[in-house]
Amino acid sequence: MEGDKVLYPLNLELEGRKCAIIGGGQVAARKAAGLLAAGAQVTVIAPQIADSLQKLVAAGRIKWLQESYQQGMLQALAPLLVFCTADDKAANQAALSEARQLGALVNAASLPEQTDFTVPSHIERGDLLLTVSTGGVSPAFAKLLRERLEREYPVYFGEFLVRLAALRQEVKGIPGGSREHERLWRLALSDGIIDLVRDGHLDQAEEEIRNGITNAGIKPQDGTC
Repeated sequence: MEGDKVLYPLNLELEGRKCAIIGGGQVAARKAAGLLAAGAQVTVIAPQIADSLQKLVAAGRIKWLQESYQQGMLQALAPLLVFCTADDKAANQAALSEARQLGALVNAASLPEQTDFTVPSHIERGDLLLTVSTGGVSPAFAKLLRERLEREYPVYFGEFLVRLAALRQEVKGIPGGSREHERLWRLALSDGIIDLVRDGHLDQAEEEIRNGITNAGIKPQDGTC
């Protein structure tokens, strides 16, 4: 993925989608955890797996094919995403080749020039998802940036999104259509709102937005979220 390639940013819905992981080490465990959090159906292919993966198998959360990768395994699984994390480079290459034939997308850190996608460093604050990617140039720098984002965007932002969702429903009931609603949000939202939320002043931030609505000449249907 390094060099002049341009990455296309995408948030992917994985609920119920099949994903395969080649290898059973700590990298595989991290990939599995992220995929499960997104609701994916995960199958790990490896002769041995980490303790954390064994616990997921025992809990029925992932499937484990207890053998080295063999040609044809991915065809039987029909995955959307394939993660090649095995210590065996030949196994990674063989799995990558089969995945390509099946039209699956491949992530293989050991084969960056053949990787279809990267998983950006990210933080979650409720429904707020912030990601950082260096295109594989410097994962360490991406981590540093993520740690800064964690400090600058505390948990309050996830809580405030709940309020915004309720307010958005109020605004949708206002006559004028989407163009008028867009105008409303442009006038009601400002950098100052971000500062208030960061400091935990959620009530004040909400009040500022409602004042912006009033100043725009539009009043919500009720005064509560």
